[in-house]
Order: sequence, then structure tokens, then C-alpha cells
Amino acid sequence: GFEMNSRSKKPQLIVLGVDAGDHRFIEEWVAAGHLPAIGSIMKGGFSGRTAGPELVTEHGVWISIFSGLSRGQHGYYYFRQLVPGTYSLRSITGLDLDAPPFWARLAGTGVRSLIIDAADTKLYPGTAGVQVANWATHNNWDPDHFVTASEPADVIEDVRRRFGDKLVVRENHSSGFQEDLEIYKKLLVHVEKKGEMSRYLLDKEEYDLSVILFAESHAANHQFWKYHRRNREQGAPDNELTDAILNIYKAIDREIGRIIETRNDANICILSSVGMEDDFPNAPISEVLCRMLGWQAAHEGGGSLRPIDIARKLIPEKLRVALTRGLSRERREQLLSDGFTSGTDWKRTRAFSIPVSYTGFIRVNLKGREPEGIVSPGAEYTSLLDEIEAVLMKLRDGETEEPAVVSVSRVRELFGEESHPALPDLFVEFKPGKFMDTVTFEGKEIDMKRPEFFRRSDHSCYGFFALSGPSVKRQGARGDISVLDIAPTFLTLIGQPVPEEMKGRPIEL
Repeated sequence: GFEMNSRSKKPQLIVLGVDAGDHRFIEEWVAAGHLPAIGSIMKGGFSGRTAGPELVTEHGVWISIFSGLSRGQHGYYYFRQLVPGTYSLRSITGLDLDAPPFWARLAGTGVRSLIIDAADTKLYPGTAGVQVANWATHNNWDPDHFVTASEPADVIEDVRRRFGDKLVVRENHSSGFQEDLEIYKKLLVHVEKKGEMSRYLLDKEEYDLSVILFAESHAANHQFWKYHRRNREQGAPDNELTDAILNIYKAIDREIGRIIETRNDANICILSSVGMEDDFPNAPISEVLCRMLGWQAAHEGGGSLRPIDIARKLIPEKLRVALTRGLSRERREQLLSDGFTSGTDWKRTRAFSIPVSYTGFIRVNLKGREPEGIVSPGAEYTSLLDEIEAVLMKLRDGETEEPAVVSVSRVRELFGEESHPALPDLFVEFKPGKFMDTVTFEGKEIDMKRPEFFRRSDHSCYGFFALSGPSVKRQGARGDISVLDIAPTFLTLIGQPVPEEMKGRPIEL
């Protein structure tokens, strides 16, 4: 019947994800001969970097890639977001969204899928085939939220018996060399185990679609960034971790090679969500600015009599940080949300900043959208955005006099007037490459404190994409590929229609 037909017509599709695989590293190391498997896919078909408005911030890029839905539709932009209709903050992940990945739409089509560790994605019962979630993902630091499970449920038991329990690596941004070395050895072991486990499941049955993610590159990029030749201190000698990032990429490439060597009749895609760049947590500048210029008004007068607020005034910040370190992440986020909500006089606030590390998120206190909004939609809203943008563009790095802000993006220009109500109004990118201890605005110096979370790497706004196989013409380097075109391309390759909600178009093959 129909199922046999569709199967004999379309080659299988294997999507191999490299979480936070940097497009510059991949291209440079393929050219140097370090990544032969990825190189063979680039040569056999085409490759490019992923780009477009979806990459205005790294959180949620995998969700847009897999669901084909834009941020304007799903509204996810950071792990800490404002709860629409309130002034409270909440922790949020991809599991809280209604943005099903493209394979969740395949129930009843006869297409069989194998999905292993798709980032930020839950299990979707009813999808024919096998799904494994959170066995070795980058988010394994939060096991209560990112639960290791499978569909059917017995698959994960089999995986545990053969390959061990979930693979967890905790990044540590204040680690020393010895701990980094331990983490490095562990990641190398994990890559190999992940490859073995993936081949075991792939070989057990026939699948029309397989999606497998390697996440060790994400942890490696952050953890060993400081040792990379480009970033270490001048004159520092090589050590065992100088090539740690390269060696993790090489290990992943080896496993990719083992997966694809017996499958030359398949269409194969190599994919990453974002890359990496030398970056520092400068975004608290946006909050300081909103408060300094009075856009985000503080309470006047006596302030709150709640013990927590009195303690905040009396206890120096260093000590407060030390006291909260022992608390769970959930409790710390709760305290942060309380301070944010109670520390602002909303009736006099025109715009405010979400507390954040790398990309600034500024939101207008808009009438009809916020509980106590005071800015009217239309002309007043637009002129406030103009005012904020003009101020941001005048900020200078106190030391070098270079502009402190690289870009300011307006959400409605990126995602349309009807964008999701959870999104901020402005995304602010600060100058990468150094932490700005002071910034100046019209001659005034503003001192910035180093935040507790201090790491010298964050994600770039480009990912990597390569595709080759029997359905794909050789085209070499293709330039930029829109994130939203990826899911429609995958659906087309497995002979399925592209749903109307997906705004992208299939890539010409």
C-alpha cells in the first residue's frame, strides 16, 4: 500500500546535530583535514551558515529549527522571562512551549523516526518509531526538569543496561586546570558512548528519519575557551587543553563518520544551532541605564517593610551573593523575581530591563499589555523606542571609547506587529571581547560590577548547515540559510507536506 510506496520513493534522512557547533571552527578544521566526515557532506552537497532574525539570541534556536516556528510565534527568548500580564519573572525552557518539532506532525503518515536527545524537546507519544530524551544533552544539569525518558518507555531501560545511566557533565566557570582536564577526559568518553548508543539504535530497525544530537561540543566550547590559542594570554605556552575544543569536534566527527559510512544511500544533514564567541556578561548595563535615566523608576520614600527588602538594603551585595549561593537555583530565581517586582515603581515606569547576562532585553511598560502600563501604543511607544535606542548608541566603553553597543533590534521589525506577547521590545547586543568595567554616557562614568556569573564565552548569532545525498545537487558553499527553512526542507525530503504555520520555504536542492 501507500506506506511501502512512500518508503521505496524517498531515501532516508539522517540529521546529525552538533550542539553549539561553531561554523568558523568547522569550516577552518574541515579545510585543515581535521573533520573528514563533516567535510565529505560539505563536498558532496552544499553548506552554509544558518542566519536570520531567529538568531537574535541563542535561547530557543533549536526550537525554531525543529518546529519551523519563529520566535514571533513561540515567544521563547531566554531562560528567564516575564510572565505576560504580570511583573513577575519565571524560569522557562523549551519544554514549557507549544512548538512541536516537525517529527511530532508525522503521526499516522507511516514515517518511522528515531530521535535521540533533540535539545529542549519533550517526547511526543503517537510518533511512530523511537524517541530518547535527555540521555546526554547539554541541559542535564537540571534532571528534575529535563527527565531522561524514552518512547516506547522500555527503550531507555535497554540503553541504560548497555551504555550506562545518563551522561552528565557539569560545566564549572571557576574551575582550575585539573578539573578542566577531568571534564575533558569525561567529554571524550561521552562522545564515544553517544556514538555507540546511536549506532546501536539505528541498526536495530529501519527508519525513514533519524535526528541525533551530540552536545559535548557545547560544554567543550565554554569550558575550554580560555585555553584556545585565540583567547589565551599572550605568550602562554601550549598545554594539554590547548586543542581541547578541536579534539572534541574531532571525536564527534569520528562518530559521525561511523554512523554515515554504511549509509551512502541516505540524505545526510549536519546542523548546529549557534556558534561561540569571546564574550562577557555586559548586559546588566541595560538595567543600570534604565534605572539611571528614570525609565525604570524605583520606589520613593520609605520603601517596603518586608524583612527581605530591609535585609537587601542592610546586607552588602557580596555577602548577599554568598548567602544565596547555598540556595537552589529555583529559590535564587524566586528571590531575583521578588527583587525585580518589588524594587520598581510600576506606576512611574516607562521601560524596564529583564535581568540578564549577555544580550539585553528591554520592554516598554505598555498600556493594555502590562498590568500598570503607562505608555500609549502608537506614536508614544515608537518615540520611546527611538529615545532608548539613541541613548544606547551613545554609550562608550570607558577604557577604549569604542561604542559599547553593537546593535539594537526592534522585535516588531524582526517578527511583525503581531509578535508573541512574551517577547521584549528591544534586543541589545553589547560589544564582545571584553568586560566593560566602566561605560560612559555623555561624559558621565558608570561603574559596572562584575556579576557572580562571570564567563568569557557566549553564543554567536550563526550556526552551521550542510546537506548531501541522493536528493541533493552539489552546490558547494551556499552562504546564509534561514533557520526557518530547515524544517520545511526536512519534511520535503521525507515526502511530507509543509504545514501552513511554518513561515519558511524548503531550500532548493
